[in-house]
Amino acid sequence: MLAFDDFNLEKCADGLLPVIVQDAATLKVLMLGYMNREAFDRTVAEGRVTFFSRTRSTLWTKGETSGNYLLVKQMYADCDSDTLLIQAEPIGPTCHRGTPSCFDTPESEGFIRHLQQVVQQRHRDMPEGSYTTKLFIKGVKKIAQKVGEEAVESVVEAVDGNRDRFIYEASDMIYHLLVLMEQMGCSIEDMERELALRHK
Repeated sequence: MLAFDDFNLEKCADGLLPVIVQDAATLKVLMLGYMNREAFDRTVAEGRVTFFSRTRSTLWTKGETSGNYLLVKQMYADCDSDTLLIQAEPIGPTCHRGTPSCFDTPESEGFIRHLQQVVQQRHRDMPEGSYTTKLFIKGVKKIAQKVGEEAVESVVEAVDGNRDRFIYEASDMIYHLLVLMEQMGCSIEDMERELALRHK
């Protein structure tokens, strides 16, 4: 577990620790803030990101007025121990503008990971009327069949040189693959680890 004393605050302006907050699921960068010791300790104790406001010289917990909290999942120090990365679950939009991020990165950034979350939630809740629920009810053979069908359709469109149709069919394939992965008890993270091992 990280402690505030683990950081090299001599390298930090005004002794405040810069904090980058990233969506734990999509890996989208959400915002930048600063912490003093009290803000850091409250973040660790409560599991909700609390900053030190440089303009108001006071602590503020992100979401304390809007309800759009940042729930801490993981915390990492950078290589120089002068910046903190927090991976968090955002409850609602992070930015005061109502956008997911304070940075104007593409809205679709990280969407496949978001979709994985939706598929996992559907599997847990099995909401009636959901197409994803229907796939889980039909089982692994039907889901695998759908992955195969969409893969073939993607290949056909690629061979025909139809880029737009290829994107459409490949997107269907990826969605059904995410459902199959969930059915098999694995995730994008598992695939990343396997690919990283092969890359070595």
